[in-house]
Amino acid sequence: MSIVFRNYTNQAGITDDYYLVRAFLIKAGYCEFTYTRWDWMTTHSYLDKESVGKIGIWEENGAIVGLATHDCQLGTAFCITLPQYADLKDEMLRYVKEFLAKDGEFGIMIADTDASFQEIAAKQGFVATGSKESDAIFYLEQTSMNYELPEGFTLTSMKETYNLYQYGRVLWRGFNHEMNGEGEFDFSKEVEKDLSDSMIRPNVDLNLKIAAVDPEGNFVAYCGMWYDKEAGYAVIEPVATVPAYRRMGLGKAVVLEGIKRVGELGAKTVLVGSSQQFYYSIGLRPYATSTMWK
Repeated sequence: MSIVFRNYTNQAGITDDYYLVRAFLIKAGYCEFTYTRWDWMTTHSYLDKESVGKIGIWEENGAIVGLATHDCQLGTAFCITLPQYADLKDEMLRYVKEFLAKDGEFGIMIADTDASFQEIAAKQGFVATGSKESDAIFYLEQTSMNYELPEGFTLTSMKETYNLYQYGRVLWRGFNHEMNGEGEFDFSKEVEKDLSDSMIRPNVDLNLKIAAVDPEGNFVAYCGMWYDKEAGYAVIEPVATVPAYRRMGLGKAVVLEGIKRVGELGAKTVLVGSSQQFYYSIGLRPYATSTMWK
């Protein structure tokens, strides 16, 4: 049977197509758009729900062999195939250039090791830019996972302490929204629903969502961990520490505790989409980079 193109469902959220794409990304292995990025995007409050139907799927015998997707918003695309279907990327790039642009602006992320896709992009008029995405890796069997907490601070998980207000507050403050003048965290009904949708869903293990708690009971640092045994590797996303509590070892503690927990589940490596010095300083190492082509 020949390869057939179709669009992803136009319904956002957890659908049959969500599961099919997730299974494809796990089968594809590590790439510039991982299964955890798909999980994170699917119920993210920033997702452009009106555009999910533009995601392109290539199938053979009813199984996905290629995926052309945006992230939360249009304007940047990713073309992922199973290794033996890499020739599809010429067609896929033509598709995303036409349908996944935003206000005339478009870019494609290409792994720096994918010379064949770089050549395809160059022949279609694309040029590499200085914009990059980087992944770092932690090897559990090679690197220490020891950490210390300051006196009076403890660790908990969302399984032990399911508190959406504290979860939303630590991310809001930890990503500098208050510092940038956006005001205090507003725990509205809409925000509460968005947080609940992102937390209570398939493939989320609340025991892997780790928070550092100050003596007053507030979350002051947070690390989300994602792991699927079939994929074999875990991913860190997101990590945030409230500004007043930085440089106390709390960010290190929540990340390394999360790594310990996925290690107990069988993970040998953990990835994070970052090249920040913080991650290198606690034991992660540079792993892979992708470049934006426009």
